[in-house]
Amino acid sequence: MMLPSPVPPARSTYRHGDLRRALLEAGVELARQGGPEAVVLREATRRAGVVPNAAYRHFASRQALLLAVRAAALSAAAGAMEAELAAVPRDGSPAEIARASVRAIGAGYLRFAQEQTGLFRTAFGAPVELEDPPTDAKGGASGLNPFELLGAALDQLVAAGVLPPERRPGAEFLAWSAVHGLALLIIDGPLRGVPREQTDPLGLRLLEMVEKGL
Repeated sequence: MMLPSPVPPARSTYRHGDLRRALLEAGVELARQGGPEAVVLREATRRAGVVPNAAYRHFASRQALLLAVRAAALSAAAGAMEAELAAVPRDGSPAEIARASVRAIGAGYLRFAQEQTGLFRTAFGAPVELEDPPTDAKGGASGLNPFELLGAALDQLVAAGVLPPERRPGAEFLAWSAVHGLALLIIDGPLRGVPREQTDPLGLRLLEMVEKGL
C-alpha cells in the first residue's frame, strides 16, 4: 500500500525573501490546480513548510496572497501571448505582420485558457481590490500585461493603415470580450470537453473575424 507523502517539517526561519517566494510559489501551484478559490493561506504555509503565523509578515491575509498570485498568473498569461507573438513571421508587409500579431495575441490567450485553466481563472476571474499591490509584476518578458499587449497590437494595426484611427478607441474591449467569451465557452460552457481538434479551428475563425471586424 502506498503511504501518503509526509508533510514537510515546519520551518521558522528563512533567508530574507525566501519565505515570500516560497509562499507565492505554493499559492501559484494551488491556483494552477484549482483556480482562485484554491488559494488558501494556511495551505500555502503548509506547502512551504512553515507555521501559519510565519506567513503574516509577507501576506497579512488570504486576499494579499491571492492578489500576488493573480499578478503571477497575469504574468504567465502575458508570457503565453508573447510566445505566440514571437512566432509571427516578420518577412511580410507591415499590414500582414500587424494582422498576424493581433491573431497571435488572441491565440496565446485561448491557449493559456485551455492549458493553464486554473491560472487563467485566477488571472481574469479572481476578485480584485481597487488598488493591487504595486510590487508584483503582472507582465511578461516585455513588461506588458495582457491588456497592454493587446493594445500594442491594435496600435500596430493603426500604424500599418489597417485600422482607421477613429475606430481605435475602445477596440481592446471589443476584441477582448469576443476572445474571452470563446475561452469561457471552452473551459466552462457548452464546448467544455470538446476535443482541441474541433475548438482550435473555431478559435482561428473567431480571431480572423475579430481582426477583420475591427
